[in-house]
Amino acid sequence: MTGPLVPFREFVLKVHSRCDLACDHCYVYEHADQSWQTRPKTISDEAVSWTARRLAEHAATHALPSVAVILHGGEPLLAGPARLRRVCEELGSALEGVAELDLRIHTNGVQLSPRYLDLFAEFGVKVGISLDGDREANDRHRRFANGRTSHPLVLRAIELLRQERYRHLDLGLLCTVDIRNDPVKVYEALAELAPPMVDFLLPHATWDEPPPRPDGFATAYADWLLTIFDRWTERGRPVPVRLFASVLSSLSGGPSLTESLGLAPTDLVVIETDGQLEQVDSLKSAYEGAAATGFDVFTNSFDEVAAHPGVRARQLGLAGVSDTCRRCPVVRSCGGGLYTHRYRSANGFDNPSVYCADLAALVRGIEDRTAAATESSAVRDPAELVSAQQDLTRTLLALLNDELDGGGGGALWDEAWHLAGEVERTAEGAAALDAVLSHPYTRTWLLDTLGAVRAGGPAAAELPTGRLGATVAAAAVRAGLDLPVPVGYRDGGLFLPTLGAVRIGGPDDRGTAVVRATGEGFLVHREQAGPGAALHLGQDAADTPDWRPVRTLRSGPAPAFALDDLDPYRDCFDVPPAGRLGPARADAWAAGIGAAWALLDDAVPDQCAEAARTLTTLTPLPRAPAGPGRHGHGAVGLAVTGDAEELALGLLSGFRRATLRALTEVTDLYASDGSWDHRMPWCDEPVPFSRFLAETFERVGLGLFEPRFLEGVPEALDLIETAAEPTIDGKQLIAALRKEAGDTQGTSGRNGGKAISIMQVMGRTP
Repeated sequence: MTGPLVPFREFVLKVHSRCDLACDHCYVYEHADQSWQTRPKTISDEAVSWTARRLAEHAATHALPSVAVILHGGEPLLAGPARLRRVCEELGSALEGVAELDLRIHTNGVQLSPRYLDLFAEFGVKVGISLDGDREANDRHRRFANGRTSHPLVLRAIELLRQERYRHLDLGLLCTVDIRNDPVKVYEALAELAPPMVDFLLPHATWDEPPPRPDGFATAYADWLLTIFDRWTERGRPVPVRLFASVLSSLSGGPSLTESLGLAPTDLVVIETDGQLEQVDSLKSAYEGAAATGFDVFTNSFDEVAAHPGVRARQLGLAGVSDTCRRCPVVRSCGGGLYTHRYRSANGFDNPSVYCADLAALVRGIEDRTAAATESSAVRDPAELVSAQQDLTRTLLALLNDELDGGGGGALWDEAWHLAGEVERTAEGAAALDAVLSHPYTRTWLLDTLGAVRAGGPAAAELPTGRLGATVAAAAVRAGLDLPVPVGYRDGGLFLPTLGAVRIGGPDDRGTAVVRATGEGFLVHREQAGPGAALHLGQDAADTPDWRPVRTLRSGPAPAFALDDLDPYRDCFDVPPAGRLGPARADAWAAGIGAAWALLDDAVPDQCAEAARTLTTLTPLPRAPAGPGRHGHGAVGLAVTGDAEELALGLLSGFRRATLRALTEVTDLYASDGSWDHRMPWCDEPVPFSRFLAETFERVGLGLFEPRFLEGVPEALDLIETAAEPTIDGKQLIAALRKEAGDTQGTSGRNGGKAISIMQVMGRTP
């Protein structure tokens, strides 16, 4: 197995191998592996010392900021306070100055007392307690060997842990599912205790020893859990439930939050009381010796265990699940289920989970309920999309400022940052700064500069940080503020975003200029030049040797657009930008765009209205781009050649690309992109999901204008809808596309029907 070694971050340390309860569902004593019978009851001093030493070695080797150690058993409290103190002291001493130690203990709670909790408070040991619900549910399995109930003792332990002096140690409750118990009663009993977390665990089972299903229902465990999910949601989700949180996270494009679900690589190892190093404990349910590695803390490092084939098999993500699972659309959320639950003696672990039907029903049930109860987290209408994009740009700017906090931005950056605050003191200044920051190519500058800062080396030698000063200066000029703003320039010129380009020296000149608004325009003065060297410029003046403004394109029914053929960051398309358009060529292009807009307004009026509210900038390109540019929302790169129909298709294509890109920047529409290959109906080349969705999204939009683009779209929608990558928001978008495409096919574009916009079909009518 190839790939980098995944270091361990969680270490289960068995401090005692026996238990004071006789739970009949316990994998340690009641399942296939009976190795507990040959192990010492209590971990030895030597095993503790070597464990601490190996932990520190592993953390230092991999520069781990923290490691979690879970004290376990058997029942770990049977080790006694003195032994547990020794363990905590050894681990803390070994890891001091190496990594932060996150100590936890999982217990049945029967022995818990203030004596233990005072010890845990001293060492910061968090406490998790096993409880299967109300007394009837808990007594079904968690009894003493003589049949006596453990429930009152566990409740006493939980109440003790809830005392103010110990509350910070409470890790929550672990509940093993038994479908014979009433799910609502179980949930209410747990929720009543107000734990910081509840974790529902499926009972360990394999294909050789499948889980009990008294009524024979294939999805009995999912039905049981979904009943709790419904009550949990109905009550306002008063306590976190790890299982549900994990499914909701993965459905939204986030990570799994539990080992039992998701595709994240395992990072857990077990140290037995005799120092043996083993894989995850649940493997004891599969067969005798399933968890064994042949390694121990006395002679082997944790890196050796991490390289063990059994461990590596659980670090392969999608490649480590069965073919059936890889083809299943819920695999991102279920991850093929817990590794142990896949076991069958005939072929090992190369199977779906024995709970496969339950996991699929659980994921789909939570997905359906969540989609029905909430709107997509994508924006409601074009105005909100613009607002979300503005927030994103400001977030990137703040992030860049933080990255430059060590002085990489220089004095001009610091001055510009301060002056931005001055500009925002007035309503006019704040609106002007928003307008300049919202310019699409501000995003390109921020992304390029952040990339250069993080790359370091030559890329960071000359950061284009002068753009911030130019941005603040442009805002001050737009607002008419009498505020001198120093701006760095190079190559004899500077560009003021949304305003234009100023020539103030020769091709090799660089330095600092001061920009200041005046009643008629603004002044630009080189700091090292005399007082008579200032340039007096007007925002709307025609081209001169010293000044080239960003022009406004107006023609026919088209809205006013900025014709930006100057911004140095407009070179963000897969086609190099055209140079400065001469007046005649600019007028001809404007006329063509006006005619194109008239065609679109007639065929797709809703799309036109939506585009008019979001597009701000057109940049001329020598030919049509093949994909979206690396810019903020609002720009379209458009060929300077072509007739009205070609320009109309270019505008509509650019608008659809810009809209989808903007949506993907503010919400997760899919996850695990590139993990699967897809074949589009109009192309034999295998592509990732992101490209499949992008091309389908664009074709649906173009089909509003030219129905020929809808060829293959219904099949494409079927394929992407059943793919594993879409999140809840992504599936809402796909449903909207299906409705949009269906309405288009019924009464399409220039065939006389009224086309609808993607925002409308997603329930976002402004």
